[in-house]
Order: sequence, then structure tokens, then C-alpha cells
Amino acid sequence: MKKGYLYIAVAVVMFTSFEVVLKFIAGQINPVQLTLCRFTIGFVFLLPVALGNLKKRGERLDGGTMAYFALLGLVGIALCMPILQMAVSYTGSSVSALMFSCNPVFVAFLAFFMLKEPVKPRHIAALALEVLGTVVIISPWNTRLNMTGVALALLSTILFSLYGVMGKKKVAQFGGAVVTCFSFLFGALVVLVFILFSHIPAAAQLFQNIGLESFANIPIFAGYTLQNLPYVLFVSVGVAGIGFCAYFLAMEYQPASVVSLVYFFKPALSPILAWMVHGEEISLNMLMGIVLIVVGSLCSIIPGILESKKM
Repeated sequence: MKKGYLYIAVAVVMFTSFEVVLKFIAGQINPVQLTLCRFTIGFVFLLPVALGNLKKRGERLDGGTMAYFALLGLVGIALCMPILQMAVSYTGSSVSALMFSCNPVFVAFLAFFMLKEPVKPRHIAALALEVLGTVVIISPWNTRLNMTGVALALLSTILFSLYGVMGKKKVAQFGGAVVTCFSFLFGALVVLVFILFSHIPAAAQLFQNIGLESFANIPIFAGYTLQNLPYVLFVSVGVAGIGFCAYFLAMEYQPASVVSLVYFFKPALSPILAWMVHGEEISLNMLMGIVLIVVGSLCSIIPGILESKKM
């Protein structure tokens, strides 16, 4: 049980630092190109660990399991990440971040139907407070929403929630590192196919016509320098490799609905980290939202710790 919360803490640190570190290389590397890089390096980093876990557990990956991991990578990486980037293009990062950070709401109910995990009153209270806190931080009422962007953000959120719940189904058998590693492999392969597709003149012209220039003629190696390499490695090995692995490792000890709460910490802790690293201002609504999110998270985590001590 305690290991579960330790893995959650690691995932929180990695996921929270993603946007803050990404700001150092903003505009230098195409977002889809970086997605390919992140999950390819993440796969290579996790492969020795995954193979070691398979040997330790005495498990082998048959065709059906590999197909399942391919579906997992398609849903959670190859589809979710580009769709999220499209949502940002249409409606801005703040609204997209708000909706994506609310994926625990979908995870709680998907886990109830797919994994038969109970939804306790404390989970509902935590979700309510954290959704309210996230809304207070993002303040979507201060912007004119683009409904196409909202729909894309909602779709990406549902896809990532499904990715987490689907991954949980294989975690008990293979372990978090194996699930993460091979979903990265297939997700990266599909992204590579998409990048190659973006170089077809008709496809490139289509993306340009609808205002998605970053999806046209996506490079694979351009933009990397010795100066931005440390940041690229951090978001690849640290955020993608260690962060996602810790996310699924936590599911070996905690319900998917509890583990997914790491995404509610992001809008609470990211402003603090951005203030420390980039000197960005923390507004009053951010402070109020942080308090609501922390209280909501404690509503879910503290009772779980107390229950584990009684067992």
C-alpha cells in the first residue's frame, strides 16, 4: 500500500514538471516529433526493466498480448496525444489542460464498469473538490470557447482514461514496466506512420488548410541541439519513461481511480513549480484552486492510508 503512494508521488513529480521543462524548448521541436522522440526513448529506457520483469514473473508475450499492447499504444499515445495537440491549437492550452486534468472522473467510472472497482463516497467527494479546484485555476469563463477544441479535448481525455483502465487489466499479470514499455513501442510506431503520412503533399495541404500547420511535413530529426538535449531527455526518460512507469506500477497497489488522481495534482503544483523555475505569478484564483485540489486529494488519500493500517 505504501509503495503505491510512493509511485503516485513519483508520477506526480514527473507529470507536474512536464510543461515547466517543455517551456525551455518551446518552438524548437515540432510537438508530434517530440511525441515520437519521447515514447521511443521511453521504450528503449524501459525495455531492459520490462524484460527483467517478464523473466522474474515467468511470463511470455504471445500474439494476443502483443495485440492488446498495440491497441493500448494506439489509444493512449498515437491517438490521444495528437488529438490533445489539436485541441490546444483550437481552444488554447488552459481549457485543454482543464479537461485533461479531469480524466480521473472518467477513470473512476470506467474502472467501475470495466474493472469492477468500487466508487466510494470519499472518491466522489475528492473528485468534486478537485474538479472545482481545477475550474477555479483555469477559469474557462474568462475565454470564448471553441467547441471544436472542447470536443477534441474531451475526446483526448476519454482516450487517456481508457488507456489507464485498459493498462490496469494487464498490470497484475505483467507489471507496470511491461505494460508501459510495450504500449510505448506500438504508440511510437503509429506516430511514426502518421509523421510519414504528413509528408504526402495532399495530406500536408489539408492540415495547412484547416490551420494545423504543425501536422504538415512533420520532421523526425530536425531541431535537436546540444543545448536542448538535456530537456528532451528529461521529458523522454523522466516524464515518459519513469513517470508513466510509476503510474502503472502504482496500479499494482491502488485502484485505478485513486492512481489517476495524480492528474489533479498537475494544475495545483504546476503553477508553484512555474513560479520557482520561471518566476511566473501565482494569482488569487490559482491559490484558491490549489487549496481545493489539495483538500480533495487528501479526502481520497488519507482514508486509504488509515484503512491500510487497519489491515
